[in-house]
Amino acid sequence: MAKAIQKKNSIVHNRLFLPVMCLIAVLIVNLIQTPDFFHISMNNGVLYGYIIDIINRGSELVILAVGMTLVTASSGGQDISVGAVMAVAGAVCCQILSGGEVSTNTLAAPIILAALVGILVSGVCGAFNGLLVAKLHIQPMVATLILFTAGRGIAQLVTKGQITYIRVDSYKTIGGYIGKCPVPTPVFVAILTVILVSLILKKTALGLYIESVGINGAASRLVGLNSTMLKFITYVICGLLAGLAGIVASSRIYSADANNIGLNMEMDAILAVALGGNNLGGGKFNLMGSIIGAYTIQALTTSLYAMNVSADQLPVYKAVVVVIIVVIQSPIFRERMAKRKIARKAVA
Repeated sequence: MAKAIQKKNSIVHNRLFLPVMCLIAVLIVNLIQTPDFFHISMNNGVLYGYIIDIINRGSELVILAVGMTLVTASSGGQDISVGAVMAVAGAVCCQILSGGEVSTNTLAAPIILAALVGILVSGVCGAFNGLLVAKLHIQPMVATLILFTAGRGIAQLVTKGQITYIRVDSYKTIGGYIGKCPVPTPVFVAILTVILVSLILKKTALGLYIESVGINGAASRLVGLNSTMLKFITYVICGLLAGLAGIVASSRIYSADANNIGLNMEMDAILAVALGGNNLGGGKFNLMGSIIGAYTIQALTTSLYAMNVSADQLPVYKAVVVVIIVVIQSPIFRERMAKRKIARKAVA
């Protein structure tokens, strides 16, 4: 009996318990509202269904959440420019592929080259943010506000104010499907990203160093860690991942739409990190929690669309649900609930 109680307590106090419960709660609500929510069908060799849509559409958000988690852990702040950086990466990639044309049916350069250049440019954007935060000690929200404001303007300059269309099937593959594979390509991109970053964090000491810098930067310097460089690296990684997400988003619509690619996704990425049980003030982080948080946000978005909620009203409903979830996960709320539980047991 004692072992069972101990096991139960260990599960409840696990850092992933609340994020998983929040995701399950959102899915249950979806099931109540939409009875066929978990139904998956095969049409023309492709999987369809609400669950598939959540996993597919949440791929870019998962990629962004990974980068946002590292930035938050190291600097105790968030990068609000990732959505704009996505637009920049998409614009650079499509402009190279089109050879400067507004629309093209043939590629002017190899896709892998254009994609790498787009991701590299986004990495430069991340390096710019990292320089401001790590070296000049500017508050992260203020530092990244620069590209948040100017990023889409830069993307417009790259595309000369036009929406650049790449009407080539091979480019659509990144955001669509590979051959006869029934699973969307973005899902594989997100999985590979998570695996790669997880391996880097686990096989090297980078994860531990990031947490150390986030908990106490001054103490980390005293033990020999270069806190400036570590913060800088996390912002570069965040920029690179934002670029990757931008390429996927651009491929989905086979174009570079500077006004809409990544729009408001920086807020969803921050919410995913918060819903994952991570401390927004920096320090210890849980990558898997952020991934669960990302799918929770996407599940919420998909369910609201299924309920015929308009795009303009969507942020209101999403904000209400997110506030409830964040409050439930807050340490103060959990502490008060624990005290009430102890008090009830004492009375009984």
